[in-house]
Amino acid sequence: MPYADPLLNRQDSVLVIIDAQGKLMRVMSDKGPCTDNLIRLAAFSRVIDLPVVLTEQQKLGPTIPEIMEPLEGSPVVSKITFDCFACSDFSQAIADLDKATLILCGIESHICVLQTALVALKTHRVQVITDAVSSRSKHNWEIAIRRMEKAGCELTTTEMVIYELLRKAGTDEFREVLPLVK
Repeated sequence: MPYADPLLNRQDSVLVIIDAQGKLMRVMSDKGPCTDNLIRLAAFSRVIDLPVVLTEQQKLGPTIPEIMEPLEGSPVVSKITFDCFACSDFSQAIADLDKATLILCGIESHICVLQTALVALKTHRVQVITDAVSSRSKHNWEIAIRRMEKAGCELTTTEMVIYELLRKAGTDEFREVLPLVK
């Protein structure tokens, strides 16, 4: 689908961090890089004032503290569904923000991220941050990424999202964000 501006813009985007909970993260195949990127994205969203919605699968404990710290005040939706949109609190949080683009990250790629992405395509532009999503097996991650792309999701990376939303160097925001990407 063509967009007036093919680049992400902060005025029309929301970052969705799905189920980045300690109990679950410990068993992911790429838990180190994925966790590091989720922490970067959380810190970055605070710097540029990008809205964030977090989800937590019930009975799996809280979101990793390093992700939550910069996101104080962001909505955290407790759910039992895999597709986040099947949870009315999530759907309402997204509707209240009224943004056209969802930037998805979190776990697991082939379950909650995939189902949320596919349903979101009905109403939103969807970008999936491939180095900030993971699954217990690399194979499940690979198939999920291919399926989401084939369905119409745009694939991106943590650094691509950061630099697209920043748009230029030489600003105070850029200087504040630079340590996150070095």
